[in-house]
Amino acid sequence: MTDASMVARLTAQAQGQGADLVTLRALVEEASELGTGRALEALGLRDSNARRDMDELRELLQAWRDAKKTAWKEIVTWAIRIMLAVLVIGMSIRLGLFEMLR
Repeated sequence: MTDASMVARLTAQAQGQGADLVTLRALVEEASELGTGRALEALGLRDSNARRDMDELRELLQAWRDAKKTAWKEIVTWAIRIMLAVLVIGMSIRLGLFEMLR
């Protein structure tokens, strides 16, 4: 059962017992705002700097992703260069180019 269906079921039950729907919805809204506030407080995101902190964390995460992506590209580029160099050296040996240089 999802949270939304649980809230709907409890709201219907309370309405059946005599509470009006407007009061119940207001109660649910206030309770959800209180719960949200508690969750943000527990995470340390309730102060005025929370928005800036979250923005900085997003920027830091994006920078990390960019650096990781760039590092992998460089690793692949160097691996290809090394393989090509080994191939050229192998072909030189096979064709006897080192013998000609002596």
